[in-house]
Amino acid sequence: MLVHPSGIDHRHGMNVQVIADPLGRLPWASPALPGVVHDIEAARTHGIIDALTTEDIPCWADKAYQGAGGSIRVPYRGRWETLSTGQQTHNRSDARIRALGEQAVATPESWRLPRKPRCSTTRITDLAKAILTRHLAASS
Repeated sequence: MLVHPSGIDHRHGMNVQVIADPLGRLPWASPALPGVVHDIEAARTHGIIDALTTEDIPCWADKAYQGAGGSIRVPYRGRWETLSTGQQTHNRSDARIRALGEQAVATPESWRLPRKPRCSTTRITDLAKAILTRHLAASS
């Protein structure tokens, strides 16, 4: 998610789904949806889950995508102490792989522009496209 929903400040949050490649680049960002839309629902709305499953592209996601199925791999839920050794190993492996994507998303999130959006989803979509373009230009 590029822009975090912000209920605490009573501002409307936005949900922008992004895909990071193994090199830590962001090749795609979705149009913005209202922040109340859950991550897995946003991914389904944009056809991300179907596309990855149809093409059998392995994908690592966080716990918000639990139940996505297909080729999307998510960590096991539960407290660390209650997970089996195999589940802990799985979660450790997932975390290492997802770290690249998280770093790729953290860079645009750290820019001041997307922190507190106060505009429509259309404007946030245009902003996300501009950020993505700048990110891709800087990473090549």
